[in-house]
Amino acid sequence: MTSTVDAPKLDRADFLPSTPLRTTFTRLGLVMGGAALLGQAAIVAKARPQDLVTGVSGMADILRRSFPPDVQNLRPALGGVLETFDIAVLGTFVAVILSLPLAVMAAENVTPSRPVYLAARGVIAVTRAVPDLVWALLFVTAVGLGPFPGVLALSVHSIGMLGRLFAEMIEDMDMGPVQALTITGASRIQIVTHAIVPGLLPGLIGVSLFRLDENVRSSLVLGFVGAGGIGFLILTAMNLFQYRQVATLLILTYILVMIVERVSTSIRTRIR
Repeated sequence: MTSTVDAPKLDRADFLPSTPLRTTFTRLGLVMGGAALLGQAAIVAKARPQDLVTGVSGMADILRRSFPPDVQNLRPALGGVLETFDIAVLGTFVAVILSLPLAVMAAENVTPSRPVYLAARGVIAVTRAVPDLVWALLFVTAVGLGPFPGVLALSVHSIGMLGRLFAEMIEDMDMGPVQALTITGASRIQIVTHAIVPGLLPGLIGVSLFRLDENVRSSLVLGFVGAGGIGFLILTAMNLFQYRQVATLLILTYILVMIVERVSTSIRTRIR
């Protein structure tokens, strides 16, 4: 005779991984810590949503007085748009030219020496840490009002941003061409121009175009501190309560930003 043994009944919970008590407390602590962080941020920032509700009528009044946009003074507005674009273009160009050698010195795999590496990283950190608005205030004090301090501010700040990105690209690149040129006795400049730049050219162009896109937006804000461009015209119109002119300037700013974004995106797509 054969006897059958009843198989033990398995519950669905037997197949689920057990969660240690320590992990549970860790997750609970993270949730409570995140809630405390958000709570103190709301207190320090004095976040009062009710003030936004009570201020809707004031915003609606400004919007009502902004339409229809004033197109009678369109020529000065177009001049401001062109100035904003030129500030961004020139600032980005100067930053690209200066950040390339800085990135080579800040890349750990091709830097000449450790002190040079640390010095280059320090320059990148300082220029990135200080906002472009602060740089604009400094340069407005140094050279006066106008678009030139805006170019200088965007150049200095973009050197840090592009320098770091370029350095990371160089550190991740294929070192085969660099080593081949080094064996042949090529100079460091020849290595940069014949191995590093050609190998990374599509990426360098893509990052530079992306930075140009960001600088067009930044140049608008720099105009609020006297660094020229359409931002300065917006500030002047706001101070004179010319809200219809402000609406025109904002529409032109939107058109400029969208055109630059579309063109840069198209170029980046083609060079991939």
